[in-house]
Amino acid sequence: MNVQTVWAVWWSATGNTRTVVEAVSHELAEQLGVPLRCYDFTLPGSREKQLSFGQTDLVVAALPTYAGKLPNKILPWVQTHLEGNGALAVPVVTFGNRSFDNSLAELTAELEAHGFHTVSAAAFVGRHAFTDRLAPSRPDREDLAAAQDFACRTAEKVKNLTAVPAPVTVPGDAQAPYYVPKGTDGAPAKFLKAKPVTDLERCDSCGLCITLCPMGAIDAQDVTQVPGTCIKCHACVRGCPSGAKFFDDPAFLSHRAMLEEHFTRPAQPEFYL
Repeated sequence: MNVQTVWAVWWSATGNTRTVVEAVSHELAEQLGVPLRCYDFTLPGSREKQLSFGQTDLVVAALPTYAGKLPNKILPWVQTHLEGNGALAVPVVTFGNRSFDNSLAELTAELEAHGFHTVSAAAFVGRHAFTDRLAPSRPDREDLAAAQDFACRTAEKVKNLTAVPAPVTVPGDAQAPYYVPKGTDGAPAKFLKAKPVTDLERCDSCGLCITLCPMGAIDAQDVTQVPGTCIKCHACVRGCPSGAKFFDDPAFLSHRAMLEEHFTRPAQPEFYL
């Protein structure tokens, strides 16, 4: 296949997905001897642009796993703003050490449905947005080395292609429902309306959280107010230099405690070629 450009395209609220996709795409571009171009559609302003590719492009498209699938508020942009036009694609997802469930299957299916030809796919572990007890410091050095190895294997496959590849086979069901979060009591934990609160003794109203929110949900005039849709991505919590943002919703805290009790074992990345 005549690949002339590698693209890295990602949504990454807390940075883990970006770290992974950059590692994969940089190595791919180097192995194929072509330039790398990047597009980050995390923030609202970046999601106004239509991205159209062609048969000489290889696109590494990366998103995190939210409740076992792709973030439901971001999925419509993927469905309406990415056009493959015969481009090769590498779907990549990250997950917070529990499971990627059906997110990779969903991303693979969406790319195939919108004109891309998937050639390989991968799922990588990243520190969970909700807690430092799940996959702390990941993706780590070993994860990034694995990402480079995956890229090398993908590049070799691309170099040997003489025709459009069959869609890559990945586990999961793209049509499956979202994972239902559970609390420590085993019952569904309902925290859909939970929003971050602000410790006024720590907050100096710097406004950084406003610029970090991928949904534009925080009031630009009062950072303690969240009138918009919060998807619990924790960009504001992770990004606040004063540690002033946190969640105190009881159902959310119960779900977090359940994750910390059952999913601290180190999950490993998975590759499909």
